[in-house]
Amino acid sequence: MKVRRKRNSNLDDNSGAAQDRPPLLNFGGKDNPREYKSGQKGTEESVKLSWNHIPGQNCWPAAVIAAGLLLAGAIGLFHAWCVYSIHENLLWFSQLKEVEREISFRTECGLYYSYYKQMLKAPSIQQGLYELIHDDTTESKRTINILQRMNIYQEVFLSILYRILPIQTYLEPIYFYIYTVFALQTVYVIALFITSWLLSDSWLAGALSGVWYILNRVDTTRVEFTISLRENWSIPFFALQVAAITCYLRPQLKPIHQRVVLWLVFVSTFCFCLTWQFNQFVLLVQALIIFTLDCLDFLTAEQVVSLYLMQVLSLLLVWLLQFCNSMILGSLVLSFIVSALFIKHFQTGLKTGGFVIRVGKLALHTLLVLTLTFTINYSAKKILQLKSDEHIFKFIKAKFGFGATRDFDASLYLCEEAFGLLPLDTFERLAGTVLLYPYLCTLSVLFILLLLVALSNLSTNGSGQASREKEDRTFRIRPDVAYNLLHTVFFGLLAFSTMRMKYLWTGHMCAFAAFGVCGKEVWSLYLRVLHCNTKTTMRLIRYSVPIVILAFLYYKFWPRLMEEISELREFYDPDTVELMEWIRLKTPKRAVFAGSMQLLAGIKLCTERILTNHPHYEDQALRERTRQVYQIYARQSAEEVHKVLCSVGADYIVLEDSICYERRHSRGCRLRDLLDLANGHIMDGPGENEPDLIPATHPRFCEAIKTDMPPYSTLFTRVFKNKTFNVYKLKKLKKKNKAENGP
Repeated sequence: MKVRRKRNSNLDDNSGAAQDRPPLLNFGGKDNPREYKSGQKGTEESVKLSWNHIPGQNCWPAAVIAAGLLLAGAIGLFHAWCVYSIHENLLWFSQLKEVEREISFRTECGLYYSYYKQMLKAPSIQQGLYELIHDDTTESKRTINILQRMNIYQEVFLSILYRILPIQTYLEPIYFYIYTVFALQTVYVIALFITSWLLSDSWLAGALSGVWYILNRVDTTRVEFTISLRENWSIPFFALQVAAITCYLRPQLKPIHQRVVLWLVFVSTFCFCLTWQFNQFVLLVQALIIFTLDCLDFLTAEQVVSLYLMQVLSLLLVWLLQFCNSMILGSLVLSFIVSALFIKHFQTGLKTGGFVIRVGKLALHTLLVLTLTFTINYSAKKILQLKSDEHIFKFIKAKFGFGATRDFDASLYLCEEAFGLLPLDTFERLAGTVLLYPYLCTLSVLFILLLLVALSNLSTNGSGQASREKEDRTFRIRPDVAYNLLHTVFFGLLAFSTMRMKYLWTGHMCAFAAFGVCGKEVWSLYLRVLHCNTKTTMRLIRYSVPIVILAFLYYKFWPRLMEEISELREFYDPDTVELMEWIRLKTPKRAVFAGSMQLLAGIKLCTERILTNHPHYEDQALRERTRQVYQIYARQSAEEVHKVLCSVGADYIVLEDSICYERRHSRGCRLRDLLDLANGHIMDGPGENEPDLIPATHPRFCEAIKTDMPPYSTLFTRVFKNKTFNVYKLKKLKKKNKAENGP
């Protein structure tokens, strides 16, 4: 929908101190008598060991902590300034007309921003909330609860904040909105900084993670051109939650500190869930991580139950705020957590016995949990008659090869590049900023160590003096390190399978790689192999290597970053601007428009007209309506298309040549191909078709209507045309009755 032209630039778009703590690796059990075992109480001495008595901790005065936090804030603000500058220079945003600014909120971003605009235009906050709860403009002939259907509480909160703060005279609403989203990027970088700092006990790691995040902006965020996207609101809160969990799992954390941090986990989890409809799938991955750590004896029972409860409480609170949204109760993550806690409570003695017995118990435990999970989830969906997320499971089933599908909704996702596999050129870019190599080294070393510790844990029954003596001969890994290791592994696999989810992985990847460079875990192993594991050598490496990397990154990428930030382009989409102005001036305010989901979101934002369908796809009835409206691009008769459009109350249809004559996608993934396959028709153009497909009996509607021949001219009248769009008004057919026809 949006075309950009450069103002003047030739830049390529794709250019893009803490002190020591006790050693974490103990190969003989004598180097560190205070070392404790993950998930175990440890010796009496380690239990009594307070935070203030950790060696080197007295060199962590408040001034050092304050300096680290100031550095975190400075890097975060610098990143926010970078994305703001890129956004401004990409569009010349400050010089655009209001309609052009609104058009720049593409696809579903425009839909979400429209509710912020709607709340600001309402006579009062109460009236604005009432209109959202009883909305009759988003879907024609339907009154829906927007707060229940969509995750737009952030727009509601911002609109209320803008109305009550004394900023209206010097800050436009749209700037207040985008500045808030960019400010959340500051929070995101600070969260990554703190995570790597907690893991490595060096704020050099935080600085390195922040710099890596900024330099890998192409793969870590897309906020500068998809401002309103839900993930840009939610992922910063998810990063905060990971930082809070990392702090919660730290050794020797006092009970009072544990309770405070646990509340931070809850608040950040709640904010994450409230701002993104895909929260249940992300939390499911996180719940599987906690389950794995529990089975392998890295976490205590109290830690496991506490983290599960924070997830459940967050989901239930969001469920209440979304007016009892049944999609949350029918989520897999809720079923899984209930099953895991239930089986864990009744399956006593899970962590006793020899290695073979324990492995057998864990296999049975896992099987019982998964069986109960799917039973509860299936029952919940049947009872609630839930079909809102069935398209996602159809997509997953087809994506992993469990049968081909012609289902329109599943195919729509399969053909979308963002839902495909992670492109290999991603790793080339990550390697170019020296991020990939320390990440892979840290990942491989710690993953092998994790396996060794897991085998050691499974080989002991956790009781008796013999167990403690055996404990002295095992490898060590802290629970916070183990959590972050599995976090990057699980979310890395998710990113590999679905490219859109890479933004959950790449940010944490920066923090994890920085921890590997500045922490003691990996270096300790390497120095032991080289027989030079001394405190002096360790400190020299831990502080010199990150400084060298930072100096190299500054030398190589600072000029390129400044050039990218200063690159000047200009928004240029006159056809869409002309369409929006015509709709706003020449059509009734209660007119109903049909067309593509992406365009209709812009029409709602710019003109406030009523829509037949929209891009928020998490509703079964809406998906069916969208498929029906999209018959305007299929091979259907004029009478059938007119009947469908009248049934949804449409007054106008907007046809886009870019869809009707689409050449961008490969054959089989163009919208018209998906519709032909769903209708059982042979696809047009060169190439083979499946044998059971039949020829269509009618020409393609979006092409045939331009002939202005009957029956098209009888049912539709063209009222607007430019190089990109054609708008047709539906003629309402009068029904003849007996009185008119006589006896």
